[in-house]
Amino acid sequence: MANVKIHYRRPPDRVAVYENELVHAAPDVTVTVMRATRLEKPVRVGQQVILENGAPVVWFTFPDADHDIGRFHTRAGVFTGIYANILTPVEFISPTEWRTTDLFLDIWIGNDDAARILDEDELADAVERGWIEPATAEAARASAARLVEAHRNGTWPPRVVYDWPLERLTGLNS
Repeated sequence: MANVKIHYRRPPDRVAVYENELVHAAPDVTVTVMRATRLEKPVRVGQQVILENGAPVVWFTFPDADHDIGRFHTRAGVFTGIYANILTPVEFISPTEWRTTDLFLDIWIGNDDAARILDEDELADAVERGWIEPATAEAARASAARLVEAHRNGTWPPRVVYDWPLERLTGLNS
């Protein structure tokens, strides 16, 4: 399969380009995998490590959505939970090159199945520094709240996120 380059902007001026392996493309979702995440330090929620250097992530990108979703794992491939970035809708420059802007808020659904909004302090700081407009921040907060409520109602994340566990990718080229 092809690789996808994702230009991921983090205000004010940080841009990272991630290269993920494309594993499934449909009109309503694109599934990619990052086989070995490169991190300077582990990602934690509270005291729990939810993603570590070298760990795989299965990513779900939805056209016109204000978020993407990742299935997070340990380096050994043990599923730790579902992580969503609140962001601007992905701009598909081409089938293999995309662009989006992170809006600081994230949602985490761990093994306890509770959805929690993360990094509200980072969003407030970004507004205070003038990195994003207050209206954009309010839209990000509303999006995160809507997704948490949809999770409580059992309508989010979408079924496709559960249909693509890491084990499903074992037969694909490493």
